[in-house]
Amino acid sequence: MAVLRRGKVCEIAPFTVMVIMEACTIALTILAKTAITGGMSPFVFVVYTNAVGSLLLLPFSFLFHRERSSRTDQSLFTFPLLARVFLLGLTGIAISQNLAFLGLSYSSPIVVCATGLLIPSISFLLSILLRTRKPDLSSSTGSQAKVIGTLVSIIGAIVVELYKGPFIRKSLFFGNDHYHLKHVPKLLVFYSAPDRWILGGLLLMAASLSVSLWNIIQLGTVKLYPQVMKVASFYSLIGTIQCLVFSLCVERDLNAWKLKHKQELLLVVLTGVFGSIIHSNVHLACTRMKGPFYAPMFKPFGIVFATVFGVSFFTNSLHYGSVIGTLIIGVGYYTVMWGQIKEEEEEEEEEQLRKQCDVERMDAQTPLLSEKEEAQAVV
Repeated sequence: MAVLRRGKVCEIAPFTVMVIMEACTIALTILAKTAITGGMSPFVFVVYTNAVGSLLLLPFSFLFHRERSSRTDQSLFTFPLLARVFLLGLTGIAISQNLAFLGLSYSSPIVVCATGLLIPSISFLLSILLRTRKPDLSSSTGSQAKVIGTLVSIIGAIVVELYKGPFIRKSLFFGNDHYHLKHVPKLLVFYSAPDRWILGGLLLMAASLSVSLWNIIQLGTVKLYPQVMKVASFYSLIGTIQCLVFSLCVERDLNAWKLKHKQELLLVVLTGVFGSIIHSNVHLACTRMKGPFYAPMFKPFGIVFATVFGVSFFTNSLHYGSVIGTLIIGVGYYTVMWGQIKEEEEEEEEEQLRKQCDVERMDAQTPLLSEKEEAQAVV
């Protein structure tokens, strides 16, 4: 009985935690939208949240890897690794996050969900363009699924961008944009009018492209230097410095750097702590427990939470078109992920067949060798 209970806990606990992580991500996105709509600069928000995250992540990474530090012979402070860390900070923080929060200010959290689900499809297209992987469409089921999933995701993205449709639940301020801007609800903001929906979506797609490039660079970096949290802490620090330099050029008014309310300070701290420590460690733990494809499978849960939050609060406005388009992207996302899993299985089967053939070849050669040795002994 104890073994069965432990097994159930091992199954339920990661599932529950991952669902909570997605709910928290959407909740923080809505709070960020509220703060930005209320006048906070998205560029300043990115600098402050990453500064908090870097201050926490740097000492935590050394504690996390304290037992394994002696086993790593290579130093992080070499030119090839520092160049990679610089690019990780640039693509994973400076470019992606500034584009993402600027895109959020022009659209809504449901569009953030939709464009986030495009990352596997964009990564697949990048791998083809960079020739790091050649899809075998004739015999590989995984490659076929990834192509189909990518096409479905692109269709969903077009629906999100070009068809907003009617509101699922009209805001009390709908129909009077001037009044809406003058009287922004102070509790939560999901959608603000007037919007720049297409521009916001394009910025968010560009952020997803940057994240896809970051994924490619990160995979190569971890192979060279396997202490993941140390790499994360250093690129977080460098990315924060890059954001600071950029934001000082964009936001020259000192008033833009002042946090006007305690809620803004609380949001900055919560976002920094969640993004740098909680979210990354939960994903790492679930990956070790359940494998590399477990945590990404929960990303589409954000659609559910964004939709529920979007229609639950009277100050929010959510379009049918954006929800339908995001659901289509979600189908494409799961198709691409299934294709990746299938590809790995096919590669493992090919590797096993190759090993089996090598063993059989060795077994076939062994009698011949023994016969030659016997013949030489007779002579």
